[in-house]
Order: sequence, then C-alpha cells, then structure tokens
Amino acid sequence: MTGANTVAHTCDLLIVGAGPAGMAAALAAAPSGARIVLLDDNPAPGGQIWRDGPAAKLPVAAREQREALTRHANVQVRCGTRVAGLAQRTNPSPGFHALLLEDAQGGWVQQARQIILCTGARELLLPFPGWTLPGVTGAGGLQALIKGGLPVAGQRIVVAGSGPLLLAAAHTARQAGAQVVAVAEQTPWRALVQFGARLVRWPGKAVQAATLLPAVYRASSHVVRAHGTAGQIEAVTLHQDGRDRKIACDRLACGFGLVPNTELGQMLGGDLNARRGLQVDAEQRLVGVPGVLAAGECTGFGGSERSRAEGAIAGHVAVGELAAARAVWPERARWQAFADALHRHFALQPALNSLAEPDTLVCRCEDVSYAALTGRTGWIDAKLHTRCGMGACQGRICGAATQHLLGWTPAPPRHLLAPTRIATLAALAPTAAEHTPSTN
Repeated sequence: MTGANTVAHTCDLLIVGAGPAGMAAALAAAPSGARIVLLDDNPAPGGQIWRDGPAAKLPVAAREQREALTRHANVQVRCGTRVAGLAQRTNPSPGFHALLLEDAQGGWVQQARQIILCTGARELLLPFPGWTLPGVTGAGGLQALIKGGLPVAGQRIVVAGSGPLLLAAAHTARQAGAQVVAVAEQTPWRALVQFGARLVRWPGKAVQAATLLPAVYRASSHVVRAHGTAGQIEAVTLHQDGRDRKIACDRLACGFGLVPNTELGQMLGGDLNARRGLQVDAEQRLVGVPGVLAAGECTGFGGSERSRAEGAIAGHVAVGELAAARAVWPERARWQAFADALHRHFALQPALNSLAEPDTLVCRCEDVSYAALTGRTGWIDAKLHTRCGMGACQGRICGAATQHLLGWTPAPPRHLLAPTRIATLAALAPTAAEHTPSTN
C-alpha cells in the first residue's frame, strides 16, 4: 500500500506481534483457512528474543517457524507495521474490532473478527546515577544492538541487573569479541542455588545455564553508579561482597527483568493480573473483552517456550479448535511452572529502591529528576506538574520505574499508543477520527 487509505481492511484474525507467541498462534490457526494478518513493528518476524540482524544467529526453531509461515497463503505477514491506536469499525456485522495501523508508507484501519495480542515485554530499567551516559543500555538492548551490527570487539563490558537475560546478553557480547569483565546479579546466592536445584525439571534450561555461566558472574551484586564524561561511560561502581568496587569499562548493559506490554490490551478493556500482565482465562481469552485473546510475555514473562504454548492455544481457540487447544495445556503448565520459579527466585532486592539520587533523571525524555517526583502524589499528578511520561516513549520507561520506586500505577493510553503521523490520522474517515483525538 502507498499513501493514505481511508478504506478499512478486513480479516478474520489479526495477530499483533510476530515473536514466538505470535508465530505459534498464526501457525495453529492457519490450517483452518481463516484470513490471518500477522503484524510486527520489527523488519522481520521473531520478536526480541529471535531478533534478526546482520550479526544475528537465529535458532533452528525460529527458522522453522518463519519457513512454515511462508507455506500458508492465507497468512499475510506485515513487518515494519505498528498499531497506532484504536479506530471505529465500519463493518456493520457485530463483533468486529478495529485498530489504526501505520507503516512507513501510510496508515489505515484494520478490522478483524478476532484479535490475538502477542505484544511481548520490555526491559525494566531502574534509574541510578549515570544511567543516561552514552554507552549505558539495557541488557536486552545491548543484544539487539550487537545483532544489528554494532561493533563491540575488544570493548570491556559490564552486565548488571537481574535474571537469565544477563547471561544471554553476556554470551552475545563475548561471541561478538567483547571482553565481559563482570556480570553482576542482584539475587543472593541462596536463591540462585535454590533455583538451580529446581532446574532438574527443565534439563534443557540447566544445560543452557551451565553453558552460559561466565567466570566473572557474581551474586548479591548490583550497580551503584556509572562514571564518565558527557560523551561516554568510563567505569561503573558495583556493590559486591558488602563493599563498593569500581571497574573500568566501555559499556554497561543493565536490566532488572521484564515489564509486560499491556497498553493495547488495556485500551481494549482488559485488566491486569497479579504480575502486571494481561488477565486471561484458561483459553487465553482476554477476560471481559469478547473477541480478544492474549498470549506470551504480555500475560507475564516466562520465556519463549511458555510463549509458544500460549500462542498455540490462542490460535486454536480463535478458530474454534478447542480440543486442539486443550491438548497444549500440559505444555503450558510445564513452562508456567518455570515462569513461577523465575518470579520467586529472582525477586528484586529492596536495596535497588535507593539507587536514584535527588538529581538522577527518572524521565529521560523530559529531563525529570527523582527529586521533582518525590513530592507528587501519583502518576497523573506527576504528568501534570513535571511532564513525566509525556515524551517520545510515552511513559514506557519512567512509568515502570516509578511503579517500582514510588508505588505509582501508570494510567494506560486512551486512544493512541505512541506519537503518530498527522497523515495517518488524516487518513481516517471523520467519524473514526473523532475517536482518536490525542494521547492522554
């Protein structure tokens, strides 16, 4: 498609997100013959965990799923496409949902009888002095940059934060020729040993952990401060073995777990579960929202295996194949148990709540400091008085940080998910445009 288009596109099933869950959902539903649209804002299917790029080495499962998608003529894969927000449906038939989509050429309204949300998760980044220095990224962010071709050979890299993603990020960096000088895991050794003992239930994960574990891995260790000039990080201070230790480095990759991407599901009327993911029932249906299902990390993070199981269940349910969906329930339960173990043993320690100093920026987009937020009563009050959350990321980074640090609950967007081109909004029919006025 080229240019603006006011004609709504229609399909039977729209799957938002082409990571492991989205691809599994499409492949489960495809044999039914339903008209399926699978979209993702990345250049190729795979999501963040199977992200492609010049330096990426895709696992066999990722390649197999990609190839399988090409064999189904009824599955239209649209990469480089994102959901801009909600739209008004024009199809008179009951039960249709409508979303405003946008790609590099223009915007349009996509209508679907059913939607499966496979919107994944993003990294939780907690502010600390120096976290905005050039060279400081998320752990997953470093992986994405390296896969995209960032040269890191010979660079000294510190990886810090919490969770198995630290091991994966360190491994990716080493494969690219970097020198990983420290991996700082905030979880205590006792919890790690308990988690390791439980891995006998998932032997593949145990082998993977043993393979990826570097000699510089330390438990009960967390970042305190990044040091450097306005142009580059030069060192990082870690709290380790009861004392502070300063380490020279060229890059710092720091992530404290994952935050489910629930904004679109909440806009459609969904609620959140105890782990801040979208609340779904046993058939992956979004509770209280007919015609909408959710699968994968957006329901709570737990790994690609859990995502694939949930995606397959959602795909089968969407096309009415309930028996096939139930056949996948044991696989989902197995990997849900693994997710439960991750949540229990990698819980964030209270010390991380005191990393930010008064002049530490919390909202990087709008340069809002921690001191400017401590006197506010909540998320909306902070937005009104400081513009926190009103920048390009629309609160995705600072919203999660303030939820952890200050106990606030960020309000989900009402109509638009992100800054959207005027041409995309202009492409809407007048009645539809009335329903997409602006971000909150």
